[in-house]
Amino acid sequence: MRPARTLLLRALADARVRTLSFAALFFLYGFVQIEGYEKAYPTLADRVSLATNFGNNAGLKLFYGTPHHVETVGGYTDWRVGGVLALAAAFFGLLAAVRAFRSEEDSGRFEIVAAGAITRHAAFVARLAAVGLTLAALWLALLLGLLAGGLAASGAALMALGVIAVAAVYTGIGLVAAELMPSGGAALQLGGALFGLDFLLRVVADIGDHPSLHWLAPLGWAEEVRAFTGARPAVLLLPLAACVVLLSVAFAIERRRDVGAALFAARDSARPRPRLLRSPTLLALRLQALGTGTWIAATALFAVVLGTLAESVVSGLTPSLRAQIAKLGGSGLTTAQGVLGFYFLFFVLEIALFCCSQMAAARGEEAGGRLETLFALPANRIGWFGGRLALASVGALLIALAAGLGAAIGAAGAGATVSFPALIGAGLNCLPASALFLGAAALLVAVAPRQGIGLAYGLVILAFVWYLVGALLRVPGWLLGVSPFDQIGFVPAVSFRAAPAAVMVALGFAAGGVALVRFRTRDLLGA
Repeated sequence: MRPARTLLLRALADARVRTLSFAALFFLYGFVQIEGYEKAYPTLADRVSLATNFGNNAGLKLFYGTPHHVETVGGYTDWRVGGVLALAAAFFGLLAAVRAFRSEEDSGRFEIVAAGAITRHAAFVARLAAVGLTLAALWLALLLGLLAGGLAASGAALMALGVIAVAAVYTGIGLVAAELMPSGGAALQLGGALFGLDFLLRVVADIGDHPSLHWLAPLGWAEEVRAFTGARPAVLLLPLAACVVLLSVAFAIERRRDVGAALFAARDSARPRPRLLRSPTLLALRLQALGTGTWIAATALFAVVLGTLAESVVSGLTPSLRAQIAKLGGSGLTTAQGVLGFYFLFFVLEIALFCCSQMAAARGEEAGGRLETLFALPANRIGWFGGRLALASVGALLIALAAGLGAAIGAAGAGATVSFPALIGAGLNCLPASALFLGAAALLVAVAPRQGIGLAYGLVILAFVWYLVGALLRVPGWLLGVSPFDQIGFVPAVSFRAAPAAVMVALGFAAGGVALVRFRTRDLLGA
């Protein structure tokens, strides 16, 4: 029992930064949205107007789902908070499962643990319990945020359960993917593909008014719980059943496979393919090509959907609705260009997260001990780290261009009056903030390698959440401007903001330069 407890505590310690970051996000987002709603809509008339105007707007359903009784604080919270945090919960569950199970095997640490005084069954249960405790921490954080906002305890607890149920299902998905795929990266890609399908089903269900599709996937189940608008606690039986099935499958595979192996294992031998093996940077390009291509393809597809919806969103914006959106931090959404400019903020977030993922891949090379062998050869540190920064920059550029091209194709197909060059410019407008976040992520990895990736992701999420909730709370402009997202103009609806962009790029390059110097002089550290 003691070895299992030690392994559980070790897994919890490994996840502490990630768990605390998401817990803070869940608490603050739930609390601030309630406070902002009550300030923006103090009277019943204001709230009825909000419900009337928001009911069938396709653009808002895309991000938050179908609203129900948003004239009430609980209904609005269920829609706005639940719709966003369910996505974050899915990401957390998938990442937590793959990190706790597959990544430990990829690093070789679990093989040593399994050779000690602990059985495979006990190790599986201990790691699963650690992930379960992190999910419980997220549930408690969201519950406390909702209670601090003044919501009823029963509804708050049920809503938090609905959100965390998504994380639990994706934990199961991550576990099965970790058993099937030969590496943690491949497991994340498989889980990400299933998440994309889940999100697509939710979008089609909400925008196309096909609520029956909600019953096919976890994001739809979370939306159907409706904690404050006709609670349906029985819906939670669906994610519970899904978790039981997924965990049973994962455990059955775990008992039959070798440590480090997978059901879809890589071949032991293959014809040599020497392409892209001339340098560490080209090897990194080869290894990251599939993942980067997936980011680009997913971005282009999502941008097409957004471009298609832009004109319909504008046609549904009555003067009253425009006033309501302005209260929620979306002023300027009066034309298709304005709507698309606002949507591109989400691509800025995506590209920033992509940059963090590239730095995470670079850090993984160090944590796995591969850099010690590499740097024993004629390969210098600055060249290697600079090459990873260059690859991340090129990937960010390609994703930005894919966003602009996809939005242009969708807008043209829907008949929106937005020019092709303007939307390509909107895509390129995503890059200055991304350069800043890439430089910050590189600096954090160079200075604090073990905590740097978690801090980098936390910095991006914190900046984005602050931009969203700061406008809702009507904080002073200078304080809202601390977030890089506030420095990005709604291109193509407004002109490119050259001065803030230049400052962000300069800061990003400066941080990257300091990171190179620091990485050259510090010791290499394992996981």
